[in-house]
Amino acid sequence: MLVILRENVKNLGRIGDVVKVSAGFARNFLLPRKLGVAAGEKNLAIIEHHKKTLDKKRQVARAAAEEQAKKLNGYTVNIARKVGEMDKLFGSVSTADIASALQTAGYSVERRDIILETPIKALGSFPVEVKFEEGVTATIKVWVVKDEA
Repeated sequence: MLVILRENVKNLGRIGDVVKVSAGFARNFLLPRKLGVAAGEKNLAIIEHHKKTLDKKRQVARAAAEEQAKKLNGYTVNIARKVGEMDKLFGSVSTADIASALQTAGYSVERRDIILETPIKALGSFPVEVKFEEGVTATIKVWVVKDEA
């Protein structure tokens, strides 16, 4: 099924792209969330007509992402965790922990935008990448420290 995307969808496409997806994915995910519309002749003509508006919307979204990445690049987050013997963490630090620490600092970052291959399970400093849009990333430093409480 051909679908015209109304919003950026990760691993699928950007606003205005015509993509081929399975009918179930379109019916159950894209269409109900208004992320896309069926690509009929009428909708294709409307998209062609609004192409300039879509390009402007893409540029605004990219500029906002670049500005946020510039602010966040090099930022340091401290996360305190309880440790046991030999300074071994109880649990781990995940993307959700990093996202909540960034949100308390005033940055609006979703946890799915934070790229972390494996959860952090040790004390120390770790570089973590935050991906805002394709080609727009920022690197932050996450310090995992002992919780003294």
